Amino acid sequence: MSLEKDFQKSLIDELKQRFKGCIVMKLDSGYIQGIPDLIVLYRDKWAALECKRDLYSPRQPNQEYYVALLDEMSFSRFIFPENREEVLHELQQAFSA
Repeated sequence: MSLEKDFQKSLIDELKQRFKGCIVMKLDSGYIQGIPDLIVLYRDKWAALECKRDLYSPRQPNQEYYVALLDEMSFSRFIFPENREEVLHELQQAFSA
């Protein structure tokens, strides 16, 4: 089982490959507790992604709240190896709209 940071690194690499010219930034959960790990800026759109090592990784306080709130604003998901392709497909759809 890989570490969350390893999954996050490979995800960032894939995002940069799929969405040429995007900017991926790590967010500081110490500043806003529960804020997703990553924000992806692409053209005139953005998305927030909360990375988890696997489907069963625990969720921290406020993570559900912020993922739902940011999804209402634009696009936000929990992402882990088991749903990676599904989320990236949904993100492709959102960035193409």
